[in-house]
Amino acid sequence: MFRAGSHHGVVLATPLLVCFLILAQPGARGQEARDSGAHPDSALAEMIAQLDGAPLSLADAVAEALARATDVGSAEARLAAARATVRREKGTFDPEIFADALHGSHDQPTASFFSGADVLQTDETQATAGARVTLPVGTELSASLNTVKLETNSEYATLSPQYNTLGKLEIVQPLLKGFGPSTRGELTAAERELEAAEAQYQDAVFAVWADVEATYWELFANERDFAVQQLIRDRAIAFLKDTELRAKAGLVGPNEVANARVFLAEQEQVVLDREESLDRISDRLATLVGRRPGGGQWRFRSTDQPPHDFPTAPQDLLVQLALQRNYELRSAEHRVEALRARVKSASWDALPTLDLFGMLGGYGLAGKGRDIIFQFDPEAEPDTLRNDLDTGVGKSISQAINRDFPTWQVGLRFILPLGNRAAGGERDRLRAEVLLAQQQMIATQRALEERVRAQHRELTRGRRRLEDG
Repeated sequence: MFRAGSHHGVVLATPLLVCFLILAQPGARGQEARDSGAHPDSALAEMIAQLDGAPLSLADAVAEALARATDVGSAEARLAAARATVRREKGTFDPEIFADALHGSHDQPTASFFSGADVLQTDETQATAGARVTLPVGTELSASLNTVKLETNSEYATLSPQYNTLGKLEIVQPLLKGFGPSTRGELTAAERELEAAEAQYQDAVFAVWADVEATYWELFANERDFAVQQLIRDRAIAFLKDTELRAKAGLVGPNEVANARVFLAEQEQVVLDREESLDRISDRLATLVGRRPGGGQWRFRSTDQPPHDFPTAPQDLLVQLALQRNYELRSAEHRVEALRARVKSASWDALPTLDLFGMLGGYGLAGKGRDIIFQFDPEAEPDTLRNDLDTGVGKSISQAINRDFPTWQVGLRFILPLGNRAAGGERDRLRAEVLLAQQQMIATQRALEERVRAQHRELTRGRRRLEDG
């Protein structure tokens, strides 16, 4: 016999009482079996069916979570930003059209007889139009037409208005700094970062999916634990009633009744603990799904059954496949590649500037001629220089395009920054960033392998648990 006031007695009595509940008298067990459908599984199924909660299937839980998950939404926003960055960097190589116009008027006093006026008045209008583009190898191409219209009051101006046009094709080819990888470095890095964002988005989707599924089956297990605990509590109630009846008949003493009451109190507390755990899991699932249970319920209820038959692969094969296909690892690798592209660009930018440039063009001249009168002797007849030219601006443009009056130039430009601390420092900083990203990628690989092996063991043992159950 154990005393009700003895702590050690209660502790030792508890497992014995559980055994007694399982191995109760045939009469009591038979009655409970008849009440619960003659099989423990039917009693458990009936208890589970009576649980409160809004029914939720695994497919609905996953679909709603993917539609509302903040992690997926954040990854989708990062993906959109990465796509926009690639578009921006590609825009660096888009051709552009440019044009500008300028008009001015000048009154300039003169002291020279050949100025043609005491105050030289000129009205000048300039117009420039063209197109330019930067190629991925760093080549800068520009084609333009520049036309100047000049009107003056000078008596010695043979054309007024006068149209001067210069058409030119310019090229600048960087040979060191700014060449190839330097020009395209940010675009290449942005493309790798886009691939990283795509992998990160897929990783977020699968992570939410896995988290929802794991939480769903945890809810499923907690529902069964709660139902089992309720069955134990109900049997503890029946055991207490049976013990009280036996005590009235003088078959057992008060200590047995006290032990039965302690056992019932303990099982009531465990029922509350199980219910709190069930509510907590349901709340976690509600957070993942993004909504609370409906229909006036305060928790969800699972409606699906876990799979009992699923294929398993060798642990090493799963590790190898995970290292090849895991999106988190792919994202880390693409980030390393993006940094390497920036390092390559910065390495070229750390070189001196050596540019080859050239220009090929032509001039054009047109306008409306006017006579010029020279009279050096007031008593002599003036000399008149006739000018019958009368063409518009189109003539000067045609001459410039056809290179009737050609012009060209070619040259080299060299710049050597003393110390080169800015470009060299940026290159070294990016090299350190690559080393950091590589270490993070290696850590991701190791953590992934550890998770795969642990989950493989858990899956294998879980299958055995289902088979044993």
